[in-house]
Formats: sequence, C-alpha cells, structure tokens
Amino acid sequence: MQQITISSESVTALKPLLESAIQTELRLIGLGIERTQQKLDDFERQYEMVSGEFEALLGSGAIEENLDYIEWSGEIETLRRLQAKYQTLQRAQLS
Repeated sequence: MQQITISSESVTALKPLLESAIQTELRLIGLGIERTQQKLDDFERQYEMVSGEFEALLGSGAIEENLDYIEWSGEIETLRRLQAKYQTLQRAQLS
C-alpha cells in the first residue's frame, strides 16, 4: 500500500477538496472508458470478432497489421490503462 502525506497551511479543509477532485477524475476516466469501449465495439462489429480473438490473431502473426488493426490494438491498450487508473482511484482512501 502506498501512502502519501499532504500538508497545507490553508484554513480550508483539504480532504473535501481532494475527495471532490478524485470524484471528478473518476467521472472523466469513466467517460474515456465509455468512448474507448464504443470504438472497440465498432471494430468488433466491422471485423466480426471480439477484441480478445483479434489480439490473439495479431499476436500470433495470423493476421497482418494494417492501420485499422494498429488503431484497434491501441484502443485495447488505452482501455486497459484507463481501467487501471479508474480502479486505483476508486480504491484510494483519504484519512
């Protein structure tokens, strides 16, 4: 578990500000996840395969890279990163 200490000389309570900032960031990341998932859904419909199957085929060399496939692969990685950030912030505890 990582622990961070933040000090402030301001009389304004810092904890509610940080909680609000985290909630705002969670909403923004959530929107990013939705947009990225929509792009993945579009690729899956266009190529009639799920992203997991696509990744396996691309990784094994069974299909050749093209611009769409590079973008699709990038969207998969983007989704993973956004989900990891979301989970990290969701588990953050302010005390």
